Amino acid sequence: MPTPVPDFSSRDPLSPGFWDERFEHAFMPWERGRVAQGLRDFVARTPAALRVLIPGCGSARELACMLDAGWDATAIDFSPAAVRLAKAGAGQWAGRVVEADFFTYAASQPLDLVYEQAFLCAMPPAMWPRIAARWAALLPAGGLLAGFFFFGESPKGPPFGIARGMLDDLLLPHFECIEDSEVGDSLPVFAGQERWMVWRRR
Repeated sequence: MPTPVPDFSSRDPLSPGFWDERFEHAFMPWERGRVAQGLRDFVARTPAALRVLIPGCGSARELACMLDAGWDATAIDFSPAAVRLAKAGAGQWAGRVVEADFFTYAASQPLDLVYEQAFLCAMPPAMWPRIAARWAALLPAGGLLAGFFFFGESPKGPPFGIARGMLDDLLLPHFECIEDSEVGDSLPVFAGQERWMVWRRR
């Protein structure tokens, strides 16, 4: 049975308040509650420690997985409620969770990887070109954009599904796709419409 949707006052996903309400009411159908196997496999097979940004981190379950592997990871979210939740669950790594806006956040050192997990699909389609441009600006040549991409036709959201052709239009001017595989442990909201992908900055 679908989870009942609380009566939220905020309807604008571009506002931190929209996400605060959902985290405060524990209405988070996009939250895995664990680290996805695709990410675990990627971390395990990557020989070098990477400097990573996790935008729109939510509960930031992935943060400890990366930091425990020796990676230099920072998780950011513009929702104060999400940041509180992430810090509470991060234990010794709480200091690596930062309240910040993805579009203005300045990394202290060049990044090797931007991790994508339900961030693009959380934003309305009108924002997608700006997100793609920001990904490209954050990463040097050879840098990676890796994670989970939600495909589908969903005019109402979030999550907002994207067509593969549209994702190609957004990313191919700056990136090449070097991995694309099925996801076997998707949440119900993403089931059958999610791909693990790695894009390399040109």
